[in-house]
Amino acid sequence: MRVPTLTLAAAGVALIAPATLPGAAAALPPEARPAVPGGSATVAASAVGPPFAHRRDVPAAPSPRETAAPSRGPAAAVPRRAVPEAAPGHAEGTVTAAELLARVGTCAEISNGRYRSDEDSPATVPVCGARGAVFWTADLDIDCDGRASAHCNSEADPLYSPSTAYRQSDGQPLNAETLPYIVVPAVSPRWDPGAQGVRGGSVAAVVYRDRVQYAVVGDTGPSDLIGEASYATAQGLGIRSGPSDGGVPSGVTYIVFKDSAVDPIEDHDAAVAVGERLARRFVTDNRPADPAS
Repeated sequence: MRVPTLTLAAAGVALIAPATLPGAAAALPPEARPAVPGGSATVAASAVGPPFAHRRDVPAAPSPRETAAPSRGPAAAVPRRAVPEAAPGHAEGTVTAAELLARVGTCAEISNGRYRSDEDSPATVPVCGARGAVFWTADLDIDCDGRASAHCNSEADPLYSPSTAYRQSDGQPLNAETLPYIVVPAVSPRWDPGAQGVRGGSVAAVVYRDRVQYAVVGDTGPSDLIGEASYATAQGLGIRSGPSDGGVPSGVTYIVFKDSAVDPIEDHDAAVAVGERLARRFVTDNRPADPAS
């Protein structure tokens, strides 16, 4: 990951708070993949809906340990075992990357200013609006926060945090190694994601080259940076997924469907079902204008 992302301090509160940097964390042992709670998933989604001024499930105040987040240092300085190259990506659903990318060629900018993709990068990335979705195109940095696992832990990632802004239905943090999720910036004068129907559990289609990976909004990051997703998201896109040496510097498009939701948030099959339906609607509703008209 690029910088530590925000953690969920308490359920049911109204505002997003800035991220905190955890103290030096002891190495955590790997864990087995958590079991998804049984029962059928309840999925509620629509392409459009009334805006919401605030997220309902984020911390109300920053931690007293709040500091400025450092940029990632050289990977060689971090003692860790080597992380293998990501497995080849795969297609989820029938909506193609080409279909989605054809609908995001023009940006109707809705952010009040632009984001940096990294600490030392210029602010060049806008958030764009479309029918039923918001989107941006940036890099992909690896977020390995959440439940400790074989490849996501404090030994592999020097900036690892054991928490995520949103949690599983059993109260546990999300598992970055097994759950495809993306990170959205914290609310700021630049952009309030919640006002556009983007909150924890919202469904996204992440596109890289010819691959589409459905994911949920699972974590929040610094208010001035954009372009981060979980270890599992990178693997699904065929991107190297190591927390210190993975990711890609550009060319990843994040399309988040407004007012969509998956419950429980960890049900990836439900995210794929909702994402496929809303991606097809997005393609239909955002056809390029006919030049002859």
